[in-house]
Amino acid sequence: MTHSTQQKLWTLPFIFLIIANLFTFMSFQMLLPNLPPYIESIGGTSLQVGLITTTFAFAAIIIRPFIGHMLMTRPRKVLVMVGSVSLLIMTVLYPVTQVVVALLIIRFIHGIAWGWSTTVNGTAAVDLVPRRRVGEGMGYFGLSVTVGMIMAPSIGIFLYQNYSFDLLVWISAGLGVIAIILFAFTSFVTPAQVYENQKNPPKFSFVGSLVEKKSWYPALVTILNTFGYGSVITYIVIFGNEQGLSGTFLFYFFNALFATLSRPITGRYFDKHGPWKLIIVCSGLSFIAMWLLALSNSNVDLIIAGSLFGLGYGSMMPALQAWVISKTTTERSGIANGMYYSSIDLGIGASAFLLGFVYQFVETATLFKLSSFLFLVVMILTFLDQRKQTKPWQAPR
Repeated sequence: MTHSTQQKLWTLPFIFLIIANLFTFMSFQMLLPNLPPYIESIGGTSLQVGLITTTFAFAAIIIRPFIGHMLMTRPRKVLVMVGSVSLLIMTVLYPVTQVVVALLIIRFIHGIAWGWSTTVNGTAAVDLVPRRRVGEGMGYFGLSVTVGMIMAPSIGIFLYQNYSFDLLVWISAGLGVIAIILFAFTSFVTPAQVYENQKNPPKFSFVGSLVEKKSWYPALVTILNTFGYGSVITYIVIFGNEQGLSGTFLFYFFNALFATLSRPITGRYFDKHGPWKLIIVCSGLSFIAMWLLALSNSNVDLIIAGSLFGLGYGSMMPALQAWVISKTTTERSGIANGMYYSSIDLGIGASAFLLGFVYQFVETATLFKLSSFLFLVVMILTFLDQRKQTKPWQAPR
């Protein structure tokens, strides 16, 4: 099936893909904030707590150039199914052992599956979205990412704190099964250029498949942006335990709620005006939210911080993805999309690794304060790029 030139956005395949991707992200993100305290509970050191995130991120980054190259010559559906099934297999392996080293190996392989799946799914969405509506379309697709990243951890934290890690894993696996079924019934679109490339396959270059040069600037901004989120996802449960806060999940719930409510507005704004003012405002909101989180001593504080973080960080991520994609060609959208997700993993992984060392010497709240300043750097870099623009923004064709 060749790439459609029609401007219709809400097709049945696009709807199926959004829902399936939501279940994929929920399945994965339910585990993410609970693995660090789980590792700590079975005797893991503070460095190993950081490594559980870093090893996964490193694996995801390493695999993405290969997937990006495969997307230039392979139809979408097989690649989507392989990624989804691989994620399910790795998920059910976590309860098999309580040896930290073995869990780190499982996490590394899980990272490979995650890097595969996120790159392929995101590229499949780009193929289904009309080029002139990429901001709006990827904004709605980004809801499946943002809601999964933000709502699922709240559910996972609730299950882990009130039941058991094993139950958490099996519910996560159940969501993965639903995702596989939905992907199986989705009709994917493959660009015509992919079939042309099969006749004369492009040569593989690790760097060329890892980096889309035209999109390097928004990818850098994404790395810095997700560094702040990395501190939240790694340490918020530990922070809640230290502060005696029973409603840590409320931060994620209201984060997801406000990110969802703002998405239709921010997606259309991107298509009309571009990414700059949107990201500048949202990074400022994220900075404030991080300090509110660090100073939280009640569940109400967590709700306020989560709501503000949802408006800020939750609105920024799909805008950054659309910004990355808008700077490249349709043929290389898979590579650009892979670089975007690698930027997320690199930011989160670097945050977990570096803060893992700092965590030995400071309070958990201080980690949130330190990482918050990365949002100010995002604001400055985006402002500087806006100053360079000489032509009015035009949505990509």
